[in-house]
Amino acid sequence: MRRSLFAACVVAVWVTTTARCARATTCAVAPGTDARLGTIDGRARLNWIEQRLDQEASKGNLWGRGWAIGIGAAGVGSLAPVPFVAASDRIDWYAGAGTAAIGVIPFVVAPLAVTRDAPKLRAAVAGVPPDDDARVCALLIDAEGKLAADAADEKWQQGWWMHAGNVAFNTGVLLFLGLGYHHWTSGAINALSGAAVGEVILATQPTNLIEDAAAYDRGELSGAAHAMSLGWMYGGRF
Repeated sequence: MRRSLFAACVVAVWVTTTARCARATTCAVAPGTDARLGTIDGRARLNWIEQRLDQEASKGNLWGRGWAIGIGAAGVGSLAPVPFVAASDRIDWYAGAGTAAIGVIPFVVAPLAVTRDAPKLRAAVAGVPPDDDARVCALLIDAEGKLAADAADEKWQQGWWMHAGNVAFNTGVLLFLGLGYHHWTSGAINALSGAAVGEVILATQPTNLIEDAAAYDRGELSGAAHAMSLGWMYGGRF
């Protein structure tokens, strides 16, 4: 009798879990996106976006913090020779430290948007009940907005104006030391090295979300279309 009761409980749990994994959550498709998105489970779409944002946020934090620490250290290092050089030459080293301090500011004040959005989305997804389809779809709309905005932020950071600003700023350093103190050689060294570092920073910035957002709009979510049948998302939060 006990064995029969235990077997019945096991079967009931298996049937409930199977039905739950097989049930798809249908969420609306935003205007301008491929209709194929509507055939993909809403939870799978939400998980796909969350994973992409998490991955990019990790890269963005590493990129931003790494450059901020490196530039800051270089600025502090520029002050080390000051006591050992002639007073008339100290401005060259002060200028190097000053430009380094200015270079750190963007990483602290305006980091990549995804580094702020990814933790917010992760926390929101963690709080969604597994059987609340309405909240899943509402959160999916917010996640789609974050994906699009963060991709646009990365694209903006790669615009020609960023390169122009880099050149203009370092040209200003050259003119400051050259016209102000007649230190054209050190001014040129500061300007050229600063411009080179600026271009490397721009070249190493994470930009994966630009293609991820485009792929999402095309409905090309690798693995998401089969996630429901595998019950993958229910092994985690859903």
